[in-house]
Amino acid sequence: MKDEVHPAFALWITGLPASGKSTVAAALTKQLRETGMDITVLESDRMRMLFSDNPQYDERERKLFYGSLAFIGEVLVEHGISVIFDATANRRSYRDRARKHISRFVEVFVDCPLQVCASRDPKGIYRRAREGKASNVPGLQATYEPPENPDIVIHADREEPLEAAGRIMEMLTDRGFLPKT
Repeated sequence: MKDEVHPAFALWITGLPASGKSTVAAALTKQLRETGMDITVLESDRMRMLFSDNPQYDERERKLFYGSLAFIGEVLVEHGISVIFDATANRRSYRDRARKHISRFVEVFVDCPLQVCASRDPKGIYRRAREGKASNVPGLQATYEPPENPDIVIHADREEPLEAAGRIMEMLTDRGFLPKT
């Protein structure tokens, strides 16, 4: 009997900086790979360094960056490679562009209170903003538009990353993006 084929998909994990997106993405990637799936993670900080030596994080640059990121994801999915976008994408329009062009698209909202994100601050983003060294931090000086209808909401202030990844796996299976075990 021939193995069941499951076409590629894209999953965008969005939320405020330091909300736990990367931690959830890592847990999900591990679980997907344990099923034998090859998945590519497009992590915004790493990808941004490919596009700019000195990112400014202004609206013009963000629009160009997230449009490019969505295009890369679209091409990968068209070629049968599933993608996880690990990226704040502070405007809905950035994520909606990807949704418009990728038919098998899932949006995950990592919901976490701003004060919890600021207390975590692993990259020092919020500290730099307090010191006046960063002026475009989503949730502070730049608008963050949470998804209006995310496919799944992760409550990162009270949900463990492995549990969150497990819920995402269940949702992907229920939607037919992953084979039933």
